[in-house]
Order: sequence, then structure tokens, then C-alpha cells
Amino acid sequence: MRTLVLNAGYEPLAVISFKRALLLVMNQKATVIQHDEGNPVCAASGSWQRPSVIILTRYVRTPRVHAVPVSRRGVLRRDEHRCAYCGRSAATIDHVLPRSRGGRDTWENLVACCLRCNNIKSDHTPAEMGWELRFTPRMPHGRSWVVRGFERTLPQWDEYLSTAA
Repeated sequence: MRTLVLNAGYEPLAVISFKRALLLVMNQKATVIQHDEGNPVCAASGSWQRPSVIILTRYVRTPRVHAVPVSRRGVLRRDEHRCAYCGRSAATIDHVLPRSRGGRDTWENLVACCLRCNNIKSDHTPAEMGWELRFTPRMPHGRSWVVRGFERTLPQWDEYLSTAA
């Protein structure tokens, strides 16, 4: 089970284990905002509610990151694991302008691609193939792209993450 950590300004900072979150709460460094109903943490010394969202008691300023680093996982996540050419499930990435022709590893040049389309396209451009991209690839933005662990969110975090974008 994971716990969302917020600073005093209700900005998401990180996703940590419930054990680490419980330790922060027990040491009075954080306060529980939401907990996991019906799933308490039991120990010899007592029983505690399992934290789902905590807020730090001291203000922690979040650094402003302007550029999201490019990664294979990030491209697949941005494109929702759907092929940019045919829309089927994608497990690979493709350079819109192939690397053999000077294409770079940038958010604007990388798209998720199914294996079939990737093999057929080879080192051609979509225009040469008569294909069109289903969307214009862009760098993603928002805190959920910068802080590790936000790619797999829990429903109870939605109200806190929606303000982070």
C-alpha cells in the first residue's frame, strides 16, 4: 500500500510506503488526511489506521522543474500505451523522424508504437508511408510527471493531484 505525501500548501511531494508514512505520523512530522478504511495496521503496541494521504507538519517548498526528462516509460505513459499510427496497444516507441535521418530523442519526435507499425515503418517518415499521427506529440507537464510514483495513482488521491497539474 502506498501513501501520497503533501506539503503544507497541499502540493503533492512524493509517494511513499504506508510504513514510512506511519513512521512520519508517529513522530509527529505529518498528519493523516485520509486513511484506508477497514485495513488497520496492527502491532503489539496498538492499532493504527493505515494512512492513504498525509500532510507534512512543516512547509516543504516544491522545486519547479520545467523540463520532464524523456524516457521510454514516459512516452508510453503519455500516449496511454496506444500506437500513434493505428491506435492498437503499443509496447515499443518510434522516432517520427528516424534517427538514421537525424531524428532526436525528444518528446516531440518519440511516440508509442505497436510492433507491427514499427516494423512496417522502418526508417521512413509517416509522410513517406502515407500515414498520419493520431495526435501531435508534446512534452507532458504537471507535477505527476516529475515526482516518482505518481504513474499509478489511487482513487482517493484524485482531489489532491488534480490541483497539481
